[in-house]
Amino acid sequence: MRISSRTVTRFTTIVAIISWLALVFTSETILFSRMNNIQPEVSVDLPAILLSVYILSLFIFYKFKIEKAESINFVDLLWKVFVTGLIITIVSLAFELLLKVLGQSSLAQNVLFLNFIYLANLGLVSAYLVSTFIVWKRLIIYQKSKFLLRSWQIFEYAFLISLVYMALPFDYLDQVDQYYGGALVLLGIFLSANMKWVAYLNFRQKWKSILLILLAMFYLFYFTFVLYSSTVELNNLTEGEFLDVRENVFITAILAFIFIYALFSLLVILFNLPTSSVFEQKLEEVVNFQRLSQSIQTEQSEDRVYEILLESVVSTVFADASWIEIHPKNGEEDTYYMYQISRAEIDVIKNYVSKNNIKGLFDSGTDKSRNLGLIKGTRFRSILTQPILVKNEQLGTLVVLKDVSDGFNKEMAKIVGTFTNQAGISIENFRLLSEALKNERYKEELKIAQRVQQSLLPKELEHDDDYDIMSFTEAADEVGGDYYDTYQISEGRIALIISDVSGKGTSAAFHMSQMKGIFQSLAQLDLSPSDFLIRANDALGRCLDKNSFITTSFFVIDSTQKKVEFTRAGHCPTLYYNHQEGKAHYFKNKGLGLGIIRNNEYRNYIHTNYFHYQSGDVMLLYTDGITEAKNRKGEEFGYDRLKEILERNPGRDVKEILDTLIEELYAFTGSKTIDDDYTMICVKFK
Repeated sequence: MRISSRTVTRFTTIVAIISWLALVFTSETILFSRMNNIQPEVSVDLPAILLSVYILSLFIFYKFKIEKAESINFVDLLWKVFVTGLIITIVSLAFELLLKVLGQSSLAQNVLFLNFIYLANLGLVSAYLVSTFIVWKRLIIYQKSKFLLRSWQIFEYAFLISLVYMALPFDYLDQVDQYYGGALVLLGIFLSANMKWVAYLNFRQKWKSILLILLAMFYLFYFTFVLYSSTVELNNLTEGEFLDVRENVFITAILAFIFIYALFSLLVILFNLPTSSVFEQKLEEVVNFQRLSQSIQTEQSEDRVYEILLESVVSTVFADASWIEIHPKNGEEDTYYMYQISRAEIDVIKNYVSKNNIKGLFDSGTDKSRNLGLIKGTRFRSILTQPILVKNEQLGTLVVLKDVSDGFNKEMAKIVGTFTNQAGISIENFRLLSEALKNERYKEELKIAQRVQQSLLPKELEHDDDYDIMSFTEAADEVGGDYYDTYQISEGRIALIISDVSGKGTSAAFHMSQMKGIFQSLAQLDLSPSDFLIRANDALGRCLDKNSFITTSFFVIDSTQKKVEFTRAGHCPTLYYNHQEGKAHYFKNKGLGLGIIRNNEYRNYIHTNYFHYQSGDVMLLYTDGITEAKNRKGEEFGYDRLKEILERNPGRDVKEILDTLIEELYAFTGSKTIDDDYTMICVKFK
């Protein structure tokens, strides 16, 4: 029988209240008896046991309240720490105010009353420490691994053992207090190095996190001061006949751990502040690239494509102004598209370039970035230009300006070049599509899309000395929606993707071009496979029409570790031949196609898997056109037949394996005419 979270939280709340009241009663009884030289009727070890029960019930309560809660972002978690600390601080200050109001009265000097205030503060502070401990856990095990989970379990169990340890009435255990507490602190320092969550905060969130963490550290200092000052006062009045928190290894160690992780988090966030703008800039590049990629489908004129290009470039490279000048072939005057600049300023800059014989900016030279120096009549100091090419002919020129010297670097120049190339493709496609509508619309449209698609698919896949890789693709129509590509992330690490766009024809091909732009942009960020799909889904959700989606499998092959990490987004399960076992099997980890769910809930539908490969293993990626290919009887080629062919030919090289699969596929269908796109990628590990 499964117990609900609500039942557990209610039960632990009751247990916490009862155990704290019992703690107060037994502690006051023992203290009263000792002050009056009476033998206590309850065991002197009972308060320590009740404190451990109270803390354990708090631990279970917050474990279900915070740790089991569904998606909560990082700032919200820190906000919970802040709110909890604020409430407890207000209550604690109310106790202090009460003592101040009472002044030197007999009640304010009463040891039993002071002990009650002390135990109330101890109960409140314990609740703050345990809740913050659970929040820290959620931050530390973000993007968890097996090693990290095991390390945290050891750490958590060690804390729980300390509760039992502090409740045991054996004096000889007191000798190991310092060693046990020191071990807990050292393990806490080791776990505090896990700060992956910080990288996913934007600039504003990082500043909020800094403020909340500083407040959390302030609470810790205040609570420590209140507890330890109270223990000193009670120790002087009772000669040690009370529940001294200084002797509690759990309280001392958890205070130290929470402070250490707060300090580490604060420093890491501060050091990562400068990188926030870079990360956000990369995302901006992805979105802007999408806008240009889909402009051919959504815009009704070339003018709008030029406007999108200006806006995208200025926002991406943080330029102060920009313009585009188009050179018509028919001898008409040049057309200008301007952003934050006047025609008079443009003429001043062009005259300056001409008079000073500056080569490379507006001609066929290679130096496209220069410092302008001081020019009377203009505020700009740096200039960057890129030609806009259509069918390898220069249609016009994009000019980007900044009001500081050396404002552009090589990376910015590459980004601007990428945008202008994509704009050129969009303009070319726009013009050709318009021409196709006038003449042979359908035929010309397919030819254009076919050329675009062929340029998007890689001519050669990235590979490594540790394995061979080869691909095969065949479109059902002149164009198709299958996509695959590779990208070298770092030395020995290569990203591999295969995708299948819903639908056929030109719309699928255009969506495929969007997928390529997203892959090329996100692959540079070196994301985990799951984060890659989450960000790709977010990006595609802004540009795909409501009825379209893309299935994808994304792999990161690490030849240094002989390891492959992969994630599946609704795509066909990967077929893998294990040389040692002599058998092939399918990886069937869960995943939902990109663009089906277009919100933060998408992260719940993907799963990252990994395996270590060995010499002779073979990995086969494919699209559903392969398994769903039918013969004249209407029978499908199927997964079993694909698996059986691979198991018969594992000893061949990668080209022979792929050729054999293709031959048997066409032999099965009995026709070269296909109903859906065929795509296969074969990887054989050496």
